[in-house]
Amino acid sequence: MEFSDKDIISLIQAENTKEKGFNLILCKYQERLYWNIRRIVISHDDADDVLQNTCIKIWKGLDKFRADSSLFTWLYRISVNESLQHLKQNKKFSLNLKDENQDLLLEKLESDVYFDGDEIEKQLQKAIIELPKKQRLVFNMKYYDELKYEQISKILGTSIGALKASYHLAVKKIEHFLKED
Repeated sequence: MEFSDKDIISLIQAENTKEKGFNLILCKYQERLYWNIRRIVISHDDADDVLQNTCIKIWKGLDKFRADSSLFTWLYRISVNESLQHLKQNKKFSLNLKDENQDLLLEKLESDVYFDGDEIEKQLQKAIIELPKKQRLVFNMKYYDELKYEQISKILGTSIGALKASYHLAVKKIEHFLKED
């Protein structure tokens, strides 16, 4: 039986069904969260670690969830924050507009035994890695997760106009990268 987010929220808000609600969150969203994290940290092993930290954060934060945003938006925001925190802690990610360590991310992509895409997907991933952080996040959320700008705005705390501009620039840069290659 498929539980709606509304059903899950009801379960996590009651102390005696909180654990059941949490397990339903994992069943329903764990794979989507993994792929969101994976696109940010690139490595499968890092994505597993960040997903575990994300799940811990979700569990600890269940009492604080007030349904001001959708359940998925809340989960997604936690996964993005945990991914960025992981990269900062490991000094693999710069907060500058242009990453200083894109070579490291490219190297991880090239050496990742779990990458199962074809050469075209690998080229797309290389192009995405070349993007500045914000454009990369916005592109991944819009292209892969098919999130609406309103959802992305809540997750990243950025205006919809700025998100549209970031996405447009990201697409143009990816197109340029793929034409050169």
